[in-house]
Amino acid sequence: MRFVYDIEHEETLKSFLQRHHYSKKTISAIKLNGALIINKLPVTVRKLMQQDDQLVVELPQEYPSEYLIPSSTPIEVIYEDDYLIVVAKPTQLNSTPSREHPHDSLIERVLYYLNHSSPRQDEVDDRHLQQNIVPHIVTRLDRNTSGLVIFAKHGHIHHLMSTINVDKRYICVCYGTTQENGTIEAPIARDDNSIITRTVSPIGKYAKTSYKRLKYNHKASLCEVTLHTGRTHQIRVHFDFIGHPLVGDDLYNGGHPKINTQSLQCYKVRFIHPIYNKEIEITIDYKRLEYIYNIL
Repeated sequence: MRFVYDIEHEETLKSFLQRHHYSKKTISAIKLNGALIINKLPVTVRKLMQQDDQLVVELPQEYPSEYLIPSSTPIEVIYEDDYLIVVAKPTQLNSTPSREHPHDSLIERVLYYLNHSSPRQDEVDDRHLQQNIVPHIVTRLDRNTSGLVIFAKHGHIHHLMSTINVDKRYICVCYGTTQENGTIEAPIARDDNSIITRTVSPIGKYAKTSYKRLKYNHKASLCEVTLHTGRTHQIRVHFDFIGHPLVGDDLYNGGHPKINTQSLQCYKVRFIHPIYNKEIEITIDYKRLEYIYNIL
């Protein structure tokens, strides 16, 4: 991956890279397996650049972990550009490998797609065709939560995404009639009796969730949910805490005889693109959750 900059004023290269949010890890990697070129000549970070110089930054080639096995199972690509890819994750699929499900995770499917199936492979030159694209997961979802997941196409892009706010919106179906609007601020900690479940606890980490009720009947509510923090199982724990567990979530008191996954989907993401510097908003429908709501 290459970036080209036209220098507007005198500045050291190191200062320029830091100002453009290149991490120490990325700068070190560039020194080992990348290139810093000014006016077609290789330089070091100590170089003092002048106005009207042209800087080319060649990011280092990345290689996927040996534990990732590319999976040719098709994925649903919702958005893709040279730096990011956003896909729709189905239920019953891990975002990344786990001990119980070591392969065919979403990241392994994306890894295969980017290096074997992506139409953008036809748009780049032969040199780039020989390079691997390694996906880095920016947002992740529980195995049984469906919806949008963002991947960066290089570690540097992943770092840039970590410096911006990603507005993630979810839709859930929960038991009972919630308030029309609500905010849940309750710290979340690991459950002492389980390595999987979380619980509201005074010794937990701060967690904040807000929601807006979209529909309700005498059995359930359909809500739009906003995460203000990113704790494990946060929405599931918080809705159980207020007495409205998610339908189908047998881990948090929401078990249902016919629905065996929690009724939760990330249906919208919004953020300022770290390279294009423009707002990106991506949405998908939530017909499956509306169907669940309607049959209750």
